[in-house]
Amino acid sequence: MPPRDVLVVLFDDVQSLDVTGPLEVFAGAGLCVPGAYRVRTATLDGGPVRTSSGLRITPDLALPDAAPLDTLLVPGGPGTGDPDPRLVDWLRTQAPRARRKVSVCSGAFLLAAAGLLDGHRATTHWALCDALADRFPGVEVDAEPIFIRDGDLATSAGVTSGIDLALALVEEDLGREVALPVARHLVVFLRRPGNQTQFSAQLAAQTAERPPLREIQHWITEHPAADLSVDALAARCGLSPRHFARAFRDEVGMTPGRYVDRVRLEAARRLLEDTTDGVERVSRRCGYGTPEAMRRAFVRALGTGPAEYRRRFRPHQQTA
Repeated sequence: MPPRDVLVVLFDDVQSLDVTGPLEVFAGAGLCVPGAYRVRTATLDGGPVRTSSGLRITPDLALPDAAPLDTLLVPGGPGTGDPDPRLVDWLRTQAPRARRKVSVCSGAFLLAAAGLLDGHRATTHWALCDALADRFPGVEVDAEPIFIRDGDLATSAGVTSGIDLALALVEEDLGREVALPVARHLVVFLRRPGNQTQFSAQLAAQTAERPPLREIQHWITEHPAADLSVDALAARCGLSPRHFARAFRDEVGMTPGRYVDRVRLEAARRLLEDTTDGVERVSRRCGYGTPEAMRRAFVRALGTGPAEYRRRFRPHQQTA
């Protein structure tokens, strides 16, 4: 087969990891299957750009010289905040020629500005999802997944999720037997499912201002199997259940029950990823009590059960 052309769009203040992460994935796949991909970078005029970290990148060509593409990849970075109108125009007219359009992090803003995400599900970095939804009401923004596939469009969350998405594309193109050695070489997992949440319970929540509430947040994280009812947590803080629940919600930004749910889910995910403990033992260690209770929590939050989650996250491991 002829090589699949992958074009990475560059602009000033691009996030360098958004560029190099996926690029390393496609390049690694090309080592496993010589000639599988031809990866090139391009700017509007063919001149070099400076990334948000100060790294200077010289592109392979100018965007007007790009031939019909297999995959168009648009990275993110501060430069997406006030993009060159010529770049948006190029995306609007030329991106539809590509077989698939991919964005990493805030690169979704460029695709949206070009009208390519209207009527589609999309994601971006969790801190920017509200802004994306406000600026582009025609886009169905989902802040939870690390990446979303919607037809010929694929959008991903912050930085490292671009690697996850690129691995998913390689697996789609060339099979798991190619994507797996690439993932191992990069010391990443093949592969986090796209519907895995992009932030932890701690990142999703605010840190309480009052020391007793901050301490109870840490205690919950360290003791997911404990009695984490409102009454028990309130007693540890020396507050009435009603006062505790109200103060926790006001300072943390979610109810105690919602926070406990997220902490337990995160703890279970990590045990499934990092240990060979069976599902029954994981459910006990994380406070679910029964495997069925944990399965319901996984399906509700991630759209997949614990066993399937483990298989997809650790495909090279023999699990119990």
